[in-house]
Amino acid sequence: MSDEPTAEVSPLEPGTVDSEVTAGEASTPDEATVALPAVVASDGETVATAPDEATVALTPAVPDEATVALLAAAPVRDSAVMVAGPSDESTVPVRSGAPDDEGAAEPAVAESVPGATRTGFSLTRRQLLIGLSGVTGVAVVAGAVAAHSATKEPAAAPPPPSSPAVTRPRTPESAAVTPQLPVQRRPISTLAEYRAATGAAPFPADAIALTIDDGPHPLWTPKILRLLDKHHVPAVFCMIGNQVLGHEAVAQTVSRAGHQLANHTWSHPTKLAAKPGPFVQKQLVKAQAKIKNTTGYAPTLFRSPGGDWSPQLLREVAHAGLLALDWTVDPRDWARPGVNKIEQRMLSTKPGQIILCHDGGGDRSQTYNALSVVIPALKARGLQFVALDAPAEVQTPTPLQPSAA
Repeated sequence: MSDEPTAEVSPLEPGTVDSEVTAGEASTPDEATVALPAVVASDGETVATAPDEATVALTPAVPDEATVALLAAAPVRDSAVMVAGPSDESTVPVRSGAPDDEGAAEPAVAESVPGATRTGFSLTRRQLLIGLSGVTGVAVVAGAVAAHSATKEPAAAPPPPSSPAVTRPRTPESAAVTPQLPVQRRPISTLAEYRAATGAAPFPADAIALTIDDGPHPLWTPKILRLLDKHHVPAVFCMIGNQVLGHEAVAQTVSRAGHQLANHTWSHPTKLAAKPGPFVQKQLVKAQAKIKNTTGYAPTLFRSPGGDWSPQLLREVAHAGLLALDWTVDPRDWARPGVNKIEQRMLSTKPGQIILCHDGGGDRSQTYNALSVVIPALKARGLQFVALDAPAEVQTPTPLQPSAA
Protein backbone atom coordinates (compact mmCIF):
# COMPACT_ATOMS: atom_id res chain seq x y z
CA MET A 1 0.00 0.00 0.00
CA SER A 2 1.13 3.55 -0.67
CA ASP A 3 3.03 5.39 2.07
CA GLU A 4 1.12 8.58 1.27
CA PRO A 5 -1.84 9.51 3.48
CA THR A 6 -5.09 8.34 2.00
CA ALA A 7 -8.65 9.53 2.15
CA GLU A 8 -11.69 7.39 1.72
CA VAL A 9 -14.24 8.23 -0.92
CA SER A 10 -17.77 7.24 -0.06
CA PRO A 11 -18.99 4.56 -2.43
CA LEU A 12 -22.21 5.05 -4.43
CA GLU A 13 -24.70 2.50 -5.49
CA PRO A 14 -24.30 1.44 -9.04
CA GLY A 15 -26.29 3.65 -11.41
CA THR A 16 -27.12 6.29 -8.80
CA VAL A 17 -26.10 9.94 -8.60
CA ASP A 18 -26.09 12.51 -5.85
CA SER A 19 -29.44 14.10 -5.27
CA GLU A 20 -27.95 17.60 -5.55
CA VAL A 21 -26.55 16.98 -9.05
CA THR A 22 -29.03 16.13 -11.77
CA ALA A 23 -28.39 14.51 -15.07
CA GLY A 24 -28.82 17.84 -16.84
CA GLU A 25 -26.16 19.47 -14.63
CA ALA A 26 -23.61 16.75 -14.87
CA SER A 27 -21.41 17.96 -17.70
CA THR A 28 -21.85 20.22 -20.62
CA PRO A 29 -21.23 18.28 -23.85
CA ASP A 30 -18.88 20.86 -25.28
CA GLU A 31 -16.74 21.17 -22.16
CA ALA A 32 -13.37 19.48 -22.09
CA THR A 33 -13.06 16.62 -19.61
CA VAL A 34 -10.08 15.35 -17.66
CA ALA A 35 -9.57 11.78 -16.71
CA LEU A 36 -8.66 11.34 -13.05
CA PRO A 37 -6.97 8.01 -12.35
CA ALA A 38 -8.15 5.91 -9.42
CA VAL A 39 -5.95 4.05 -7.00
CA VAL A 40 -7.22 0.78 -5.59
CA ALA A 41 -5.97 -0.31 -2.22
CA SER A 42 -4.90 -3.83 -1.42
CA ASP A 43 -8.12 -4.51 0.46
CA GLY A 44 -10.23 -3.73 -2.59
CA GLU A 45 -11.41 -0.32 -1.52
CA THR A 46 -10.73 2.78 -3.53
CA VAL A 47 -8.85 5.56 -1.87
CA ALA A 48 -7.56 8.93 -2.96
CA THR A 49 -3.89 9.65 -2.49
CA ALA A 50 -3.30 12.82 -0.55
CA PRO A 51 -0.72 15.11 -2.14
CA ASP A 52 2.44 16.07 -0.35
CA GLU A 53 2.56 19.39 -2.17
CA ALA A 54 0.43 22.48 -1.89
CA THR A 55 -2.72 22.21 -3.93
CA VAL A 56 -4.22 24.78 -6.29
CA ALA A 57 -7.79 25.96 -6.21
CA LEU A 58 -9.42 26.98 -9.48
CA THR A 59 -12.08 29.55 -8.72
CA PRO A 60 -15.35 29.27 -10.57
CA ALA A 61 -15.43 31.34 -13.74
CA VAL A 62 -18.18 33.86 -14.24
CA PRO A 63 -19.88 33.07 -17.55
CA ASP A 64 -19.86 36.62 -18.92
CA GLU A 65 -16.27 37.44 -17.95
CA ALA A 66 -13.36 36.94 -20.30
CA THR A 67 -10.65 35.97 -17.83
CA VAL A 68 -9.77 32.86 -15.81
CA ALA A 69 -7.90 33.26 -12.54
CA LEU A 70 -5.59 30.62 -11.10
CA LEU A 71 -5.14 31.14 -7.38
CA ALA A 72 -2.43 29.33 -5.50
CA ALA A 73 -3.09 28.45 -1.88
CA ALA A 74 -0.37 28.10 0.69
CA PRO A 75 0.19 24.57 2.06
CA VAL A 76 -2.04 23.70 5.00
CA ARG A 77 -2.52 20.59 7.06
CA ASP A 78 -5.84 19.86 5.42
CA SER A 79 -5.28 20.57 1.73
CA ALA A 80 -7.94 20.35 -0.91
CA VAL A 81 -8.31 20.39 -4.65
CA MET A 82 -11.29 22.32 -5.99
CA VAL A 83 -12.42 21.61 -9.53
CA ALA A 84 -14.33 24.57 -10.89
CA GLY A 85 -17.59 23.96 -12.65
CA PRO A 86 -20.17 26.24 -14.16
CA SER A 87 -21.36 29.07 -11.97
CA ASP A 88 -24.66 27.42 -11.15
CA GLU A 89 -23.13 24.06 -10.26
CA SER A 90 -21.59 22.90 -7.03
CA THR A 91 -17.86 22.53 -6.87
CA VAL A 92 -16.48 19.03 -6.51
CA PRO A 93 -13.91 18.89 -3.73
CA VAL A 94 -11.68 15.90 -3.15
CA ARG A 95 -10.54 16.41 0.39
CA SER A 96 -7.80 14.53 2.08
CA GLY A 97 -6.83 14.85 5.64
CA ALA A 98 -3.46 14.27 7.05
CA PRO A 99 -3.50 11.48 9.65
CA ASP A 100 -3.74 12.54 13.25
CA ASP A 101 -2.21 9.27 14.30
CA GLU A 102 0.31 7.13 12.51
CA GLY A 103 -1.44 4.64 10.29
CA ALA A 104 -4.87 6.18 10.83
CA ALA A 105 -6.52 8.29 8.16
CA GLU A 106 -9.45 10.58 8.70
CA PRO A 107 -12.12 9.63 6.22
CA ALA A 108 -12.79 12.27 3.62
CA VAL A 109 -16.21 12.58 2.09
CA ALA A 110 -16.44 13.55 -1.55
CA GLU A 111 -19.46 15.24 -2.98
CA SER A 112 -21.24 13.06 -5.45
CA VAL A 113 -20.21 13.59 -9.04
CA PRO A 114 -22.61 12.96 -11.89
CA GLY A 115 -21.91 9.59 -13.36
CA ALA A 116 -19.73 8.59 -10.45
CA THR A 117 -19.60 4.97 -9.44
CA ARG A 118 -17.94 3.14 -6.67
CA THR A 119 -14.73 3.53 -8.42
CA GLY A 120 -13.06 6.49 -6.72
CA PHE A 121 -10.23 8.72 -7.93
CA SER A 122 -7.15 10.41 -6.54
CA LEU A 123 -4.80 13.12 -7.87
CA THR A 124 -1.89 15.28 -6.90
CA ARG A 125 -1.36 18.96 -7.73
CA ARG A 126 1.16 18.08 -10.45
CA GLN A 127 -1.23 15.61 -12.05
CA LEU A 128 -4.04 18.14 -11.97
CA LEU A 129 -1.94 20.89 -13.54
CA ILE A 130 -0.66 18.58 -16.25
CA GLY A 131 -4.14 17.38 -17.03
CA LEU A 132 -5.70 20.81 -17.11
CA SER A 133 -2.86 22.62 -18.91
CA GLY A 134 -4.28 21.91 -22.34
CA VAL A 135 -7.72 23.18 -21.39
CA THR A 136 -7.15 25.99 -18.96
CA GLY A 137 -4.07 27.30 -20.83
CA VAL A 138 -6.13 27.89 -23.91
CA ALA A 139 -8.92 29.40 -21.86
CA VAL A 140 -6.53 31.77 -20.06
CA VAL A 141 -4.96 32.97 -23.29
CA ALA A 142 -8.31 33.38 -25.01
CA GLY A 143 -9.71 35.22 -22.02
CA ALA A 144 -6.73 37.56 -21.81
CA VAL A 145 -7.02 38.38 -25.52
CA ALA A 146 -10.74 39.03 -25.18
CA ALA A 147 -10.23 41.22 -22.12
CA HIS A 148 -7.47 43.19 -23.88
CA SER A 149 -9.66 43.70 -26.91
CA ALA A 150 -12.59 44.81 -24.76
CA THR A 151 -10.54 47.31 -22.77
CA LYS A 152 -8.33 48.59 -25.57
CA GLU A 153 -8.79 52.28 -26.03
CA PRO A 154 -9.90 53.39 -29.47
CA ALA A 155 -7.18 54.85 -31.67
CA ALA A 156 -6.86 58.57 -31.40
CA ALA A 157 -8.41 60.44 -34.26
CA PRO A 158 -5.88 62.05 -36.61
CA PRO A 159 -5.33 65.75 -35.97
CA PRO A 160 -7.22 68.10 -38.24
CA PRO A 161 -5.19 69.23 -41.23
CA SER A 162 -3.32 72.41 -40.55
CA SER A 163 -3.67 75.40 -42.75
CA PRO A 164 -1.40 75.22 -45.80
CA ALA A 165 2.04 76.74 -45.36
CA VAL A 166 2.62 80.04 -47.03
CA THR A 167 5.78 80.08 -49.11
CA ARG A 168 7.48 82.93 -50.84
CA PRO A 169 8.72 82.58 -54.39
CA ARG A 170 12.47 82.12 -54.63
CA THR A 171 14.30 85.10 -56.05
CA PRO A 172 16.07 84.07 -59.24
CA GLU A 173 19.82 84.54 -59.37
CA SER A 174 19.47 86.94 -62.27
CA ALA A 175 17.22 89.31 -60.28
CA ALA A 176 18.61 92.74 -59.61
CA VAL A 177 20.47 93.09 -56.33
CA THR A 178 20.27 96.25 -54.27
CA PRO A 179 23.44 98.16 -55.12
CA GLN A 180 25.98 98.43 -52.35
CA LEU A 181 26.90 101.86 -53.74
CA PRO A 182 24.87 104.37 -55.74
CA VAL A 183 25.09 103.69 -59.45
CA GLN A 184 27.28 106.28 -61.12
CA ARG A 185 26.04 108.10 -64.21
CA ARG A 186 29.58 108.09 -65.58
CA PRO A 187 33.00 107.05 -64.30
CA ILE A 188 35.22 109.40 -62.32
CA SER A 189 37.70 111.23 -64.58
CA THR A 190 38.83 114.20 -62.47
CA LEU A 191 39.73 114.89 -58.87
CA ALA A 192 36.64 117.07 -58.49
CA GLU A 193 34.42 114.18 -59.59
CA TYR A 194 36.22 111.85 -57.23
CA ARG A 195 35.60 114.18 -54.33
CA ALA A 196 31.96 114.60 -55.28
CA ALA A 197 31.47 110.82 -55.48
CA THR A 198 33.27 110.00 -52.27
CA GLY A 199 32.94 113.06 -50.06
CA ALA A 200 36.72 113.19 -49.73
CA ALA A 201 38.46 116.25 -48.34
CA PRO A 202 39.27 118.95 -50.87
CA PHE A 203 42.45 118.43 -52.86
CA PRO A 204 45.08 121.15 -53.19
CA ALA A 205 44.43 123.49 -56.06
CA ASP A 206 47.49 122.24 -57.96
CA ALA A 207 46.85 118.52 -57.31
CA ILE A 208 47.10 115.89 -60.00
CA ALA A 209 46.93 112.07 -59.80
CA LEU A 210 48.93 109.32 -61.54
CA THR A 211 47.41 105.93 -62.36
CA ILE A 212 49.35 102.94 -63.75
CA ASP A 213 47.57 100.00 -65.43
CA ASP A 214 47.93 96.34 -66.44
CA GLY A 215 50.51 95.16 -63.88
CA PRO A 216 52.08 93.88 -61.93
CA HIS A 217 55.01 93.15 -64.24
CA PRO A 218 58.11 91.43 -62.91
CA LEU A 219 60.48 93.88 -64.68
CA TRP A 220 58.76 97.20 -65.26
CA THR A 221 56.74 97.48 -62.09
CA PRO A 222 59.79 97.39 -59.79
CA LYS A 223 61.63 99.90 -62.02
CA ILE A 224 58.70 102.33 -61.94
CA LEU A 225 58.36 101.83 -58.18
CA ARG A 226 61.94 102.95 -57.67
CA LEU A 227 61.31 105.99 -59.85
CA LEU A 228 58.23 106.97 -57.85
CA ASP A 229 60.07 106.49 -54.61
CA LYS A 230 62.87 108.69 -55.81
CA HIS A 231 60.48 111.58 -56.46
CA HIS A 232 58.07 110.84 -53.58
CA VAL A 233 55.15 110.37 -55.92
CA PRO A 234 52.10 108.31 -54.87
CA ALA A 235 50.19 106.44 -57.55
CA VAL A 236 47.23 104.13 -58.09
CA PHE A 237 48.19 100.72 -59.55
CA CYS A 238 45.22 99.19 -61.42
CA MET A 239 46.04 95.47 -61.27
CA ILE A 240 44.80 92.58 -63.38
CA GLY A 241 43.96 89.50 -61.33
CA ASN A 242 45.73 86.97 -63.52
CA GLN A 243 48.83 89.19 -63.52
CA VAL A 244 48.88 89.20 -59.74
CA LEU A 245 48.79 85.43 -60.08
CA GLY A 246 52.40 84.38 -60.33
CA HIS A 247 53.69 87.84 -59.38
CA GLU A 248 52.41 87.97 -55.83
CA ALA A 249 55.67 89.30 -54.41
CA VAL A 250 55.61 92.25 -56.81
CA ALA A 251 52.02 93.08 -55.88
CA GLN A 252 52.90 92.96 -52.20
CA THR A 253 55.85 95.30 -52.79
CA VAL A 254 53.55 97.85 -54.42
CA SER A 255 51.13 97.73 -51.50
CA ARG A 256 53.83 97.92 -48.85
CA ALA A 257 55.32 100.96 -50.54
CA GLY A 258 52.10 102.80 -49.66
CA HIS A 259 50.54 102.98 -53.12
CA GLN A 260 46.88 102.35 -53.78
CA LEU A 261 45.52 99.33 -55.64
CA ALA A 262 42.53 99.22 -57.97
CA ASN A 263 40.61 96.35 -59.56
CA HIS A 264 41.27 96.09 -63.32
CA THR A 265 39.32 92.81 -63.96
CA TRP A 266 40.65 89.29 -63.84
CA SER A 267 41.77 88.86 -67.46
CA HIS A 268 41.49 92.32 -69.10
CA PRO A 269 38.72 91.43 -71.60
CA THR A 270 37.96 93.86 -74.41
CA LYS A 271 34.50 95.40 -74.88
CA LEU A 272 33.60 94.70 -71.28
CA ALA A 273 30.74 97.21 -71.46
CA ALA A 274 28.79 94.85 -73.75
CA LYS A 275 29.37 91.69 -71.70
CA PRO A 276 26.49 90.10 -69.71
CA GLY A 277 26.18 90.78 -66.02
CA PRO A 278 27.34 87.36 -64.76
CA PHE A 279 30.51 87.59 -66.85
CA VAL A 280 31.28 91.06 -65.49
CA GLN A 281 30.64 89.99 -61.90
CA LYS A 282 32.96 87.02 -62.25
CA GLN A 283 35.71 89.28 -63.59
CA LEU A 284 35.29 91.74 -60.74
CA VAL A 285 34.86 89.29 -57.89
CA LYS A 286 37.69 86.97 -58.90
CA ALA A 287 40.19 89.84 -59.31
CA GLN A 288 39.05 91.44 -56.05
CA ALA A 289 39.59 88.21 -54.13
CA LYS A 290 43.02 87.62 -55.62
CA ILE A 291 44.27 91.12 -54.91
CA LYS A 292 43.00 91.14 -51.34
CA ASN A 293 44.22 87.64 -50.53
CA THR A 294 47.66 88.49 -51.87
CA THR A 295 48.22 91.96 -50.45
CA GLY A 296 45.69 92.29 -47.64
CA TYR A 297 44.36 95.40 -49.40
CA ALA A 298 40.76 95.43 -50.66
CA PRO A 299 40.43 97.79 -53.63
CA THR A 300 37.64 100.36 -53.66
CA LEU A 301 38.21 101.53 -57.24
CA PHE A 302 37.61 99.76 -60.57
CA ARG A 303 38.87 100.66 -64.02
CA SER A 304 37.43 99.09 -67.15
CA PRO A 305 39.93 97.88 -69.77
CA GLY A 306 40.26 100.45 -72.54
CA GLY A 307 37.95 102.84 -70.72
CA ASP A 308 34.92 100.95 -72.07
CA TRP A 309 31.81 101.93 -70.11
CA SER A 310 28.05 101.46 -70.31
CA PRO A 311 25.11 101.99 -67.96
CA GLN A 312 24.93 98.23 -67.43
CA LEU A 313 28.62 98.01 -66.57
CA LEU A 314 28.31 100.91 -64.15
CA ARG A 315 25.46 99.05 -62.39
CA GLU A 316 27.57 95.91 -62.07
CA VAL A 317 30.45 97.93 -60.66
CA ALA A 318 28.17 99.52 -58.08
CA HIS A 319 26.75 96.10 -57.18
CA ALA A 320 30.30 94.94 -56.50
CA GLY A 321 30.78 97.86 -54.09
CA LEU A 322 33.36 99.60 -56.29
CA LEU A 323 33.72 103.07 -57.77
CA ALA A 324 34.25 103.40 -61.53
CA LEU A 325 37.48 105.25 -62.26
CA ASP A 326 38.52 106.68 -65.62
CA TRP A 327 41.17 109.26 -66.60
CA THR A 328 41.65 112.71 -68.09
CA VAL A 329 45.04 112.41 -69.85
CA ASP A 330 45.80 109.38 -72.07
CA PRO A 331 49.34 109.42 -73.56
CA ARG A 332 48.57 106.15 -75.42
CA ASP A 333 51.82 104.75 -74.14
CA TRP A 334 50.38 101.22 -74.42
CA ALA A 335 50.77 101.58 -78.24
CA ARG A 336 54.47 102.56 -77.86
CA PRO A 337 54.26 105.65 -80.06
CA GLY A 338 57.70 106.83 -78.97
CA VAL A 339 59.07 108.49 -75.86
CA ASN A 340 58.67 112.04 -77.21
CA LYS A 341 54.97 111.66 -77.97
CA ILE A 342 54.33 110.12 -74.60
CA GLU A 343 56.14 112.99 -72.90
CA GLN A 344 54.28 115.66 -74.85
CA ARG A 345 50.87 114.25 -73.97
CA MET A 346 51.68 113.82 -70.32
CA LEU A 347 53.17 117.28 -70.00
CA SER A 348 49.82 118.71 -71.05
CA THR A 349 48.34 117.73 -67.69
CA LYS A 350 46.50 120.49 -65.78
CA PRO A 351 45.52 120.77 -62.08
CA GLY A 352 42.72 118.44 -61.05
CA GLN A 353 43.39 115.92 -63.82
CA ILE A 354 44.13 112.18 -63.69
CA ILE A 355 46.98 110.75 -65.83
CA LEU A 356 46.96 107.26 -67.38
CA CYS A 357 50.05 105.14 -68.13
CA HIS A 358 51.06 101.43 -68.05
CA ASP A 359 53.53 99.17 -66.33
CA GLY A 360 52.24 95.89 -67.81
CA GLY A 361 51.23 94.44 -71.16
CA GLY A 362 54.63 94.23 -72.79
CA ASP A 363 57.75 96.33 -73.18
CA ARG A 364 57.22 99.48 -71.15
CA SER A 365 60.62 101.00 -71.67
CA GLN A 366 59.10 103.99 -73.47
CA THR A 367 56.74 104.62 -70.57
CA TYR A 368 59.52 104.35 -68.05
CA ASN A 369 61.78 106.73 -69.97
CA ALA A 370 58.95 109.23 -70.46
CA LEU A 371 58.03 109.19 -66.75
CA SER A 372 61.65 109.82 -65.86
CA VAL A 373 61.29 113.17 -67.65
CA VAL A 374 57.62 114.07 -67.00
CA ILE A 375 57.48 113.57 -63.21
CA PRO A 376 60.21 116.07 -62.32
CA ALA A 377 58.97 118.47 -65.02
CA LEU A 378 55.39 118.56 -63.69
CA LYS A 379 56.59 118.98 -60.14
CA ALA A 380 58.79 121.82 -61.29
CA ARG A 381 55.67 123.54 -62.62
CA GLY A 382 54.19 123.43 -59.15
CA LEU A 383 51.88 120.46 -59.69
CA GLN A 384 51.47 118.10 -56.75
CA PHE A 385 50.91 114.38 -57.16
CA VAL A 386 48.28 113.18 -54.69
CA ALA A 387 46.75 109.90 -53.73
CA LEU A 388 43.08 109.49 -54.44
CA ASP A 389 42.68 107.88 -51.05
CA ALA A 390 44.87 107.28 -48.08
CA PRO A 391 45.54 103.54 -48.31
CA ALA A 392 43.39 101.44 -46.03
CA GLU A 393 45.22 99.79 -43.16
CA VAL A 394 47.09 96.98 -44.83
CA GLN A 395 46.57 93.64 -43.17
CA THR A 396 49.28 91.01 -43.01
CA PRO A 397 49.35 89.58 -46.52
CA THR A 398 48.15 86.05 -46.98
CA PRO A 399 51.11 83.65 -47.38
CA LEU A 400 51.85 83.04 -51.01
CA GLN A 401 50.02 80.02 -52.37
CA PRO A 402 50.82 77.88 -55.40
CA SER A 403 49.67 79.49 -58.59
CA ALA A 404 46.20 78.48 -59.72
CA ALA A 405 44.34 79.49 -62.83
